[in-house]
Amino acid sequence: MSLANELLVDGFDRVRDIVQQAVDGLDEDQLAYRPDPDANSIAWLTWHLSRVQDDHIADVAGGEQMWTAGGWVERFRLPFSVDSIGFGHSCDDVAAVRASAEMLTGYQDAVHRATVDYLRTLDDDDYERVVDERWDPPVTLGVRLLSVLGDTTQHAGQASYVKGLVDRL
Repeated sequence: MSLANELLVDGFDRVRDIVQQAVDGLDEDQLAYRPDPDANSIAWLTWHLSRVQDDHIADVAGGEQMWTAGGWVERFRLPFSVDSIGFGHSCDDVAAVRASAEMLTGYQDAVHRATVDYLRTLDDDDYERVVDERWDPPVTLGVRLLSVLGDTTQHAGQASYVKGLVDRL
């Protein structure tokens, strides 16, 4: 495995670990806690970061999302379209994401495994492949993977912050 692959796997391992720590020991009400009516909950943040990772990795890998292939859409039973990943969600949408810690980490684990399996197939030349021509300049696979890693890391950190607030209640 190339150094780039190893670094990306390490980064996504860290996201998975942060998510597990953020939800560990919390019940569904604590996971749904929002410090402000306009704030995101731990449940929404972890669901959203997993959905973004699942959606974007499946797209570049040319495969099916774990959300549908793994039956997670049926388990979560959220009031959103099957392709929703959280972009543009309202405060009411955020409040609608209620799930157990086991469900949130189960989905993140499934997405993580699919991500790592895909990363292990890549050669260094693959990172230059254009995966999205809607941007100027067009987005390469390497840029897309770093974007997903950055976004998921940011949301995992936000979930950890909210857990710190929940722990003080």
